[in-house]
Amino acid sequence: MDTNLAMALAYGIGAIGPGIGIGLIGMGALNALGRNPSASSEIQKLMILAIAFAEALAIFALLIALIIKFGGAQ
Repeated sequence: MDTNLAMALAYGIGAIGPGIGIGLIGMGALNALGRNPSASSEIQKLMILAIAFAEALAIFALLIALIIKFGGAQ
């Protein structure tokens, strides 16, 4: 398999999960804010933390893609 294709698949598939996860986190936070606006600061803190964890998965996928591209056996 071509390393460029493997790299594209590794990052493309690895970015789908965090993208969907961040969307669901935002949806949940907006629903929570609509139900309880007085808890906005706590909800915002938890939302930012959850987004950071979800985004870390995309960064790991990028790292794996770069390892495939530049560190793989030839």
